[in-house]
Amino acid sequence: MDSEKKYKFALIGYPLGHSMSPIIYKAAFKDLGIDGSYELLATESEDLVNQIKYLRTNKYFGFNVTIPHKVPTTLFLSEFDEYVDLVGAVNTVKIKDDMSLAGYNTDVWGFCEAIPKDISLKGKKAAVLGTGGASRAICAGLYKMGISEIDIYTRNVINSSQTVKTLRERFNTVKIQSIQNTLMNSLEDVDILVNTTPVGMKNYSEDNCPVENKNIESLPKDAIVYDIVYNPLRTPLISKAILYNKKYICGLDMLIYQAQRAIEIWFDKKPDFKTMKISVLEEILIN
Repeated sequence: MDSEKKYKFALIGYPLGHSMSPIIYKAAFKDLGIDGSYELLATESEDLVNQIKYLRTNKYFGFNVTIPHKVPTTLFLSEFDEYVDLVGAVNTVKIKDDMSLAGYNTDVWGFCEAIPKDISLKGKKAAVLGTGGASRAICAGLYKMGISEIDIYTRNVINSSQTVKTLRERFNTVKIQSIQNTLMNSLEDVDILVNTTPVGMKNYSEDNCPVENKNIESLPKDAIVYDIVYNPLRTPLISKAILYNKKYICGLDMLIYQAQRAIEIWFDKKPDFKTMKISVLEEILIN
């Protein structure tokens, strides 16, 4: 790493108004003594090709990818890690000296790291909301942690059939079934419920809960509710989990762990987790 060099990074996706990534990365750069900048580049689907071209030609060192580009960005990669291969989605990219793109999926890492070490999911059942790029990473994380069964809830079973087929092929030791959202009845046999949709996110359906009260209430006593949405900290889903006295995991820790891993990929150094988290909490509390 050249200590005299200024490193440029960005997040591409749409919408980005809720993102805390610049705060997190600024704290990480400061912690490691890196002269780095991090910006939000709102990118709609039709602009993805041009945006990646811009990042390459304007000497960015790397970039992160969020909704809705985690899957299509894999088409631009010259090399990728095992999780991108397993999931078929990318969220961290390093731009190499020859302008080629190396892709990584740190969402899998972040998802698993945020689960307390005393919780075992081996042989258990999960319910996952959504079938996008984030959902694929979460299914990979659940697979890595030994889950035996996953019910995937989707807005449209037919449109999601190819994604579910791919997941079944890649995680062939896990029983996976696709269920229409509107057909969710009881979650009494579910050990972990994970929301991978943006429902409940600030400035995007932030007052809506992706699961009806009766279904959250039906979860077993020791079940975990995990919402990967991190802003607000207490989403409608997390609020319902608290209401019904369920264990819960907020999305902030996953976000910070995946960012920590991204920094490690870019610089081979790991920033302090607590420093990054405090910076985000301060920002959220101020605003």
